Amino acid sequence: MFWIEFAVVLIAIFVGARLGGIGLGVMGGIGLSILTFGFNLQPTSPPIDVMLMIVSVITAAAAMQAAGGLDYLVKLAESVLRKNPNRITYYGPIVSYLFTLVAGTGHVCYSILPVISEVARETGVRPERPLSIAVIASQQAITASPISAATVALLGMLTPYDFQLIDILMISIPATFFGVLLGAFAANKMGKDLKDDPEYQKRLKEGKLKSNSERVDKEVPTSAKISVALFILGAFAIVMFGSFESLRPVWNVGGEMIKMGMPATIEMVMMAIAALILIFSKVKVEDVAKGNVFSAGMQAVIAIFGIAWMGDTFFAANMDYLGGGIKEMVTNMPWLFALALFVLSILLYSQAATIRALMPLGIALGIPAPALIAMFPSVNGYFFIPNYPTVVAAINFDQTGTTRIGKYLLNHSFMIPGMVATIGAVSMGFLLVSILF
Repeated sequence: MFWIEFAVVLIAIFVGARLGGIGLGVMGGIGLSILTFGFNLQPTSPPIDVMLMIVSVITAAAAMQAAGGLDYLVKLAESVLRKNPNRITYYGPIVSYLFTLVAGTGHVCYSILPVISEVARETGVRPERPLSIAVIASQQAITASPISAATVALLGMLTPYDFQLIDILMISIPATFFGVLLGAFAANKMGKDLKDDPEYQKRLKEGKLKSNSERVDKEVPTSAKISVALFILGAFAIVMFGSFESLRPVWNVGGEMIKMGMPATIEMVMMAIAALILIFSKVKVEDVAKGNVFSAGMQAVIAIFGIAWMGDTFFAANMDYLGGGIKEMVTNMPWLFALALFVLSILLYSQAATIRALMPLGIALGIPAPALIAMFPSVNGYFFIPNYPTVVAAINFDQTGTTRIGKYLLNHSFMIPGMVATIGAVSMGFLLVSILF
């Protein structure tokens, strides 16, 4: 019966991934319905707190986007990149990483990519090199951002085990940043120099190359700067509340001292920040829901709702079966669980959904929380099959043709920097865990 139920879960994930968007969530709902009504599995509680944390963060990020905050961040990024054109293969991914780290969303990457491509071409650097690792950097930063959906999902699961936000960040930030630098070093060795690339020379002769972006130095409205300042203030407040428990309120409930948890803290802080952005940046409320940040965030919530609820129900019902040889195997060789996270992220195209779908199994199997934090960057596997939007965008922005999908599909521009960055980040994570815990 286990294998039939497992097949239902896999089919739901596969079909949902093919549908894309909210398809992953609704297919999780179908899978859960089959497990419940067809196999009599008792459904677990839906991941309400995780969903509400993501909703609050996405609402604040969408308000910042509506106020022009993301455009302001991109303008700052362009200024940095154009001042350091010869180091574009390193500065490009670093800027991409830092902006995603602060914003909690990889959507800033879309606006930075054409700038990276143009600066690289103007400098004579093969655009494939900075573009490929910049995309990977935006993915790695998701697992280092204190306000990303993936981080708040992991935090929600580890909080009952006395692990705070600072415990995650002190591992994930240096580990992923190291992985990005390692990936940039690998990317810098890829392919022929631009002047020697036959595809570039061909397009140059045919006159197909045009400017990737129009440089219009528009005055940045004060409202955009205010929105960015407020959003960063919110992120800083969350880090402080997560790092110092004494800052959070405590109540006496039936003689027991109860401290406010981080899920409620994140929800309150980010909803308040969204309100402050609406008020002080004078954002039209209807514009908040029109941006791609809000749309993508709500799709992530629905995906987590369905797929995580289905996964939790399946694992809870089959823990006796899973807790035997598998427990001993992943305890002795934790990298196997990291590999499972990587593979599932390829299917789900979401770090947060991967965390919610599989991390509960790791916790139930008794894998130590520090080891799970070290494995956190392994959920960045959706570069593996080159059809994720940021990957496709990078290919389209590179008019020289150096960033491309290979003849055999998997030999694409993002494979080497992606694998190097991910393996490097997880390896550094385990090293830091062995030192700090």
